[in-house]
Amino acid sequence: MLDSPLFSLRPIAPVSEFIDWLSADRLPHPLDPALHDWLYVDKGSLTRRLTDLADGAFSVVPLQQAWQPLRADECAALGVAPGSEGWVREAYLCGHGQPWVFARSVAARDALERSGLDLQHLGERSLGELLFSDPAFARGALQACHYPALWLPSEYRQDGLWARRSCFSQGRLGILVAEVFLPVLWQAAGIAP
Repeated sequence: MLDSPLFSLRPIAPVSEFIDWLSADRLPHPLDPALHDWLYVDKGSLTRRLTDLADGAFSVVPLQQAWQPLRADECAALGVAPGSEGWVREAYLCGHGQPWVFARSVAARDALERSGLDLQHLGERSLGELLFSDPAFARGALQACHYPALWLPSEYRQDGLWARRSCFSQGRLGILVAEVFLPVLWQAAGIAP
């Protein structure tokens, strides 16, 4: 259930400006090819890629899951009215027990409830694996940005971290998945962002 203690609501820190998520062709400067590969090259599930990098030592640590107002950039991406309520799940994707990626996934409440898809009981399972294993979902274009520090959990709050997002759609349901790459991932992958 969304109101369980495991998935307590963590307040969202406000960010005054609207975040501009960019497709690869809108970047002001070319990226290092290795960084570009992680942000923009669709190689399927990030879960599988992290599992390979961690030699199988991959895990998901749920942080929160709740109904709450969606951020302005999320509402715009999902095509819903500003301030719409949605399902929000935040989790760490870990390699060797260390958080490598902060993931935030959202879906508009009305569309999710009409779809009949049960996302409330994912627990420590990867949402990405669920979405990639269901051929009914189509993945939209990848976009990237420097993720606002105030939107991150306090222990990883810093400016300039790269994030990417894409929207998985099935009929009228859109599930927006954002993945913020933490510094320890770049170390494990041997990349200097």
